[in-house]
Amino acid sequence: MQFTRNAVTLHPALIVQRNMFRIKKLDIFIARQFGLLFFGTFFVCLFVLMMNVLWRYVDDLIGKGLTIDVLAKFFWYMSLYMVPQALPLAILLASLITFGNLGESSELTAIKAAGISLMQSFRSLIFISICIMLGSFYFQNVIGPNAHMASAQLLLSMKQKSPELEIPEGIFYDGIPNTNLYVQKKDMKTGMLYGMMIYRMTDSFEDAAIILADSGMLQSTAEKKHLVLTLYSGEWFENMKNQDFAGNASVPYRRETFTQKKIVLDFDADFNMADAGALSNNAKTKSLEQIRHDVDSINQQYDSIGRTFYNDAQHVYFASVSLKKNDSIRAAKMAATNAVNIDTIFNRLSPENKQRAVSQALGKVQETMNDLEFKAMVTSDGDRNIRMHNIEAINKFTLALSCLLFFFIGAPLGAIIRKGGLGIPMIVSVLVYIVFYSFDSTGYRMTRDGIWAVWFGKSISTAVLAPMAIFFTYKANKDSMVFNFDLYRNFLMKLLGLRLKRHVLSKEVTINDPAYTQDADTLRRINDEVTDYAQKHKLYSPPNILRVFFKYEPDHEIERIAGEMEHVIDDLSNSRDKVIVTELNHYPLISTKAHTRPFERRWMNVVAAIIVPVGIMLYIRMWMFRLRLSRDLKAVKQSNRTIVNRIEKITAV
Repeated sequence: MQFTRNAVTLHPALIVQRNMFRIKKLDIFIARQFGLLFFGTFFVCLFVLMMNVLWRYVDDLIGKGLTIDVLAKFFWYMSLYMVPQALPLAILLASLITFGNLGESSELTAIKAAGISLMQSFRSLIFISICIMLGSFYFQNVIGPNAHMASAQLLLSMKQKSPELEIPEGIFYDGIPNTNLYVQKKDMKTGMLYGMMIYRMTDSFEDAAIILADSGMLQSTAEKKHLVLTLYSGEWFENMKNQDFAGNASVPYRRETFTQKKIVLDFDADFNMADAGALSNNAKTKSLEQIRHDVDSINQQYDSIGRTFYNDAQHVYFASVSLKKNDSIRAAKMAATNAVNIDTIFNRLSPENKQRAVSQALGKVQETMNDLEFKAMVTSDGDRNIRMHNIEAINKFTLALSCLLFFFIGAPLGAIIRKGGLGIPMIVSVLVYIVFYSFDSTGYRMTRDGIWAVWFGKSISTAVLAPMAIFFTYKANKDSMVFNFDLYRNFLMKLLGLRLKRHVLSKEVTINDPAYTQDADTLRRINDEVTDYAQKHKLYSPPNILRVFFKYEPDHEIERIAGEMEHVIDDLSNSRDKVIVTELNHYPLISTKAHTRPFERRWMNVVAAIIVPVGIMLYIRMWMFRLRLSRDLKAVKQSNRTIVNRIEKITAV
């Protein structure tokens, strides 16, 4: 027996080791459940984001004769760029489903019953989330910029492959070499172009041929080397200046009217990688080190431009206020003493000179305005370029941090909701992601336009997610009823002063019978006390402002009466008499303190009185509760009489 007892009694160190072993096995179990769900949800989220990209660029991909390898490269690069955006949503959904399944199968309850806290069960997934967060940052800083550059370069080349599909309405299109094409209207079904105007240049604009046509159609040849432009009902005007018409000087240009005409345009539409030099200013194609270096270069460049603009403005200003060398001394004195009257000089001019002076002044003003608008455009473009670089730099950190925040939102919510599968977790994930996306996109637009500071606009989504993560984690760790809607409903009804109904049901089995005689005596005494209280405090009259806010005297009488009444109701709920049980539901739920003062502490009442709008609202609210208490006391007296009469009949029998 001694051997058995010693075998059963383990050393405390061994117990700790066993507990650590159990927790380690639990970590592996939870990590395995999370890992399988994470990979599945990640590819689902990535597919959804890729479909969004496909719908955005479907017009640029369809009908261009692109090969499978080109399309595969485009979607591969775009998927690499979308990986950091899919990771937070995948973590949110996977953690929600993981702990929802554990809660629904009561495994989470067993884990807590074994003495393992919720935060300990989070331990392995916190480590995994941190690793995913670091991987997201690596993707955004190293792989993402290169993938975005490659995808943007491919997309630019795709748009240039078949220009007949890119011709817009209402503006000139210069995608065809040596040709500017204007189309008033385009029929997407038939491919017909209406209201066409074409400018063809060879050596210079002086040799341009102008073609007007009622309608036409632009098609590429089978070998994709030329474009065939078929025109209907138009005219052709061509300048013949550089052609040899020495023998016939009366032919300055050629004019041709046609009903149908075909023009072959040289255009090599073979797919080639377009020059990505135009994408060099895109901040999304740069790492943090490149962004830091380029921001310094851009700042230096635009500082130089700004100094040049400033020197020009100074030169113009001092030149305008300085006097010329040939000005007379008398004119200088008159200008110094403000004796020159511009209106008088202007009125002495002839009408032609007046018009000329006004025209010159307007021309100078317009020229100055155009110059200032151009300079403002240059500087605003520089500011916008710098903002975009700073936005992308901060976005690399905030998007990576959102992975960890989404875990601390999804895992606690799964432990609270305790619903697995894809139903409720999917709905909750979408709602949380909508909140994140709304704040993030709003901050991005406001920051991009220069309305908000960059740090504020790009951190607003994180500032919203962080309190949510802390709140849900705290509530889940404390086993709080976050989604107890009855609790929130009752709180709002009390806050707004709405009436709560009493629900007393007859019991099928009762252990003790009510003390009818004692309860009847208590109800008679309550009636007398209620009558005295109503007469003494004059509940229908407005309360005294000084006593309410400054000279409050404690009043616990209604609180005591309500306590005794609840005790009687609880005792009479054991009655088998249906009349008594029914009458118990007629008792109102009395608010015991709202009619006495706004707050418990005196200094809070004084502050409320000083803040006039708040004090007035609280005073009116308290008066409303006094009126309601008066009606409640009448209902209590009526129910007391009914129950007392019924008790007298029961005891008499």
